[in-house]
Amino acid sequence: MLHFLKSHWSHYSWETSRLIMTSVLGIALLFLVLSGPTVAFVPIGGGTSNHVSITGTALLKKVMETCRAVAEANHYEFKPTGSSPEELVQACLGPTATGLVSGAKFHSALQEIYNQNGLVDRDFINSAPHHFNSEAFLEGRGLITEGMVAIKANIRKQNFQAARETLGRVLHTLQDFYSHSNWVELGYKEPYINLIRPDLPLEDLADVNTPTCKDCPSGKCTNSILSSILQERKLTSGYMGIFSAAKPKGKCSHGGATDLTSTTVPRGGISKDERHSDNKALHDVAVNAATEASLQLLQDIRLTAGDKEFLRMMGIARSSVVCFVIDTTGSMSDDIAEAREIVNEIIDSKKGTQDEPSEYILVPFNDPAFGPPIRTTDPNKMKEEVEKLTATGGGDVPEMCLSGLQLALTNAPASSHIYVFTDAVAKDIALKDTIVALIRSSKSTVSFFMTAGEGRRRRSLSAASSFEDYIELALASGGQAIQVSKAHLPEATDVILDTSTSALVTVLQRARNPGIQETFPFMVDESLNNITIYITGTSISFIITNPAGVNQSSNEEIGKLGTIKTVGNLRRIRFNSATQTGTWQISITSSQPYTLKVTGQSTITFIYEFVESFAGPHPGYAVLSGRPQAGNPATLMLSVMGRKGPSSMTIGNVALVTVSGPETVRNSTTTDIGNGKILATVDVVPEGEFVVSLKGTDKESNSDFQRQSTTQMSVSKVNIQAAVDSSVEPGKAFKLPFSVMTQGSGGQYSISARNDRDFPMNYPPSLTLTTGQYANTTVTITPPADTSSGTDITLTLEAKSSNGVDSNYVVLRFSVVSKITDFVQPSCKVVSVQADECPKDLSQCGHFQWEFAATLSDGNGTGIERISLRQGSGNLTTTSLSDPIIQANYTASCCSQIVEFVAVDKVGNVGKCHHSIVRSAGPPALTLSFPLWLCLLVSTYATRLCKP
Repeated sequence: MLHFLKSHWSHYSWETSRLIMTSVLGIALLFLVLSGPTVAFVPIGGGTSNHVSITGTALLKKVMETCRAVAEANHYEFKPTGSSPEELVQACLGPTATGLVSGAKFHSALQEIYNQNGLVDRDFINSAPHHFNSEAFLEGRGLITEGMVAIKANIRKQNFQAARETLGRVLHTLQDFYSHSNWVELGYKEPYINLIRPDLPLEDLADVNTPTCKDCPSGKCTNSILSSILQERKLTSGYMGIFSAAKPKGKCSHGGATDLTSTTVPRGGISKDERHSDNKALHDVAVNAATEASLQLLQDIRLTAGDKEFLRMMGIARSSVVCFVIDTTGSMSDDIAEAREIVNEIIDSKKGTQDEPSEYILVPFNDPAFGPPIRTTDPNKMKEEVEKLTATGGGDVPEMCLSGLQLALTNAPASSHIYVFTDAVAKDIALKDTIVALIRSSKSTVSFFMTAGEGRRRRSLSAASSFEDYIELALASGGQAIQVSKAHLPEATDVILDTSTSALVTVLQRARNPGIQETFPFMVDESLNNITIYITGTSISFIITNPAGVNQSSNEEIGKLGTIKTVGNLRRIRFNSATQTGTWQISITSSQPYTLKVTGQSTITFIYEFVESFAGPHPGYAVLSGRPQAGNPATLMLSVMGRKGPSSMTIGNVALVTVSGPETVRNSTTTDIGNGKILATVDVVPEGEFVVSLKGTDKESNSDFQRQSTTQMSVSKVNIQAAVDSSVEPGKAFKLPFSVMTQGSGGQYSISARNDRDFPMNYPPSLTLTTGQYANTTVTITPPADTSSGTDITLTLEAKSSNGVDSNYVVLRFSVVSKITDFVQPSCKVVSVQADECPKDLSQCGHFQWEFAATLSDGNGTGIERISLRQGSGNLTTTSLSDPIIQANYTASCCSQIVEFVAVDKVGNVGKCHHSIVRSAGPPALTLSFPLWLCLLVSTYATRLCKP
């Protein structure tokens, strides 16, 4: 879009302008063809608007509106203490809950939307509909419509990540309309509501044979649109050609150095992507229109979802999510009882605090059955579900542990803490690589509680390599692998109470195998609370030293620095509340393998993504789904959060650090690109597994801090390219093209594809790769015909060399959405208004009431699912929603003079009833029925677009 689309790409030559590119090989080829300067996806300096700034402005405004409405409905004041996202989240969650509030989930939600928005410029560079190029208006609106249907269906199923990813792509296409068409040249400053209203026609479209532009030899003309087009109010957009300069006779071009059609008469271009001296007025209007259009689309989603679910989609929720994966085979009775106890303790002890979980997830597994996952925001529902668990079956030793864990990783929000209870090795060990890919993709932390049972279970533990699989998965995620007897399991579950908390951060994590004597320094800053050290291993001794030189050894259970608790292979050290800031150290001595982790609670934290640059008309950075490429510098985009936003911190050093073996630290060169965003480049990446380390200074306390990511990463010479931009219909085969390339040795590479729904798939078992060249193939997935609309699928593709030394993966999400034909909003008809008794003098209004009655109907549509009061403090009642004509009655004090309620049908179409008894000197207040309702709802500029 506008450089407000700084991440944007090109579009088809006119012969194929209406076709969406499906070959991922095309992406790879375009990388080789296109060249040009690389610009950060997030704008670096300057005053140019881009997709991120437009999307961010709209999202923050709509979130604040929603938070304010929630606060009013719950009778508290929405009053952020500052302008940072952290302070917004704190104010939105309300003043009653005590404890720290982290803005990390909100930041992550925003980043997911931004990332997918930017990927449209890379993955659909040559697709005219994705950018409203080449007059592909109907196709472009089709993408918006399809995306909106999927978003609403995903939210209904609480698949918020899938909803956010689709939202990012849809917003990109919508925003591009105002930069790439002549909408603003026609004099319109308001959004074109018809783009998000598929029941309204797209009018006055220029046909392919109608000339639309005049020649602009210099390429810099204020307005190249033909006067006849302006007079007839015809809608057109610029053609874009990367490989060809051909376009229909007389048509406008997109413009720019990479658009070959801009050299074909009529020359020049009408894109308003960037702000130049010749187009700055048009650029500014396009930016404003795109922002307002984004707000309209977000409001439609908000009304469909409701305020609570809209905020959950946006990551405005308490940060803790409790997710249990529990073995329910015959010997697990004691473990299930302990899981039940810990769930009850979490619910009862954290109720009313910011540590109260925002969601509970339970995944049972047995053999051969596993799942289904149970998700709820209701703590009593979680208690009921855990109470239902019983230990039965499981005749042989291994169980379907990793299948259950896969469901947890794909159903839990990103960066969740997942706790696995089992007393047996994994029968489905073939899933291990998929689990590692999902851990890296979701950045979730997995901890295993493995107990020694009687008989067959005890014998299973004799296979040390089997338990080693759990240790490796826990280490890869930053979690714990705790081996403990069933009798002592209750003592080990303190880890769950520690980590199911808000604003949890990792200060340090290391592993040594074999164990050696080593001293590990770490910094404690003033913002850190509830500092805890976890050490797993056997035959371990240690000494902790604070900045003043005070020591506590491992044989002092209660000492000057903290309390030490040992259970099984776990040592848990909880620091005393009065903790000195500065550099601490722990010296560990052991000849056996061990892990070390230091955690605490703090609002100072960071999120990150590995990114790669891409070229094109709108170059930028795209998030890597798999591992970074070996032999190349690694680039990261970090969002850093402080107690009062990014301005309250100074960023020191960003580095990649090995976790296991001899410690290797690779420092980066960093660029501060504003608003807490840091672009970091590491020229030489460490060998093996590494994590991200961040150091800086908290200005609020003038103390140094350090933070570390938990998820381990490594590099690969294999690269997989794949992109999803459409939903899947139940019962229909969906073909996803993907390409694989290696910079290492060529030859046979095995291909694996797994999805978390166990839907049938077809794909080649292997590909023959030639070094430096992409090989292309497809995976076909077919959701059953009875799959419910809004179901999301997580697909993991992996390519591995024949010797198993190198591999890479890509994790993709897409939605199963039933085809719908109902795009008409419910209608409203006023029956009566009784407000004659309301006094003109509002000081007397408290003693009087007024009444409003209306009927609502969805006609031949899917039926009304929900009616809710949006404005007014009165009482709204309705007859049964299953009635073809629904009676709505509203009674309120004469002091509350405006009523507005919305009706949402079963596919997410939204209608509004609005009435005011405010007395004025002007014409009487209007009560409108659809389709004009929604026009007033989403646009204050309803002149041309919403005709009575």
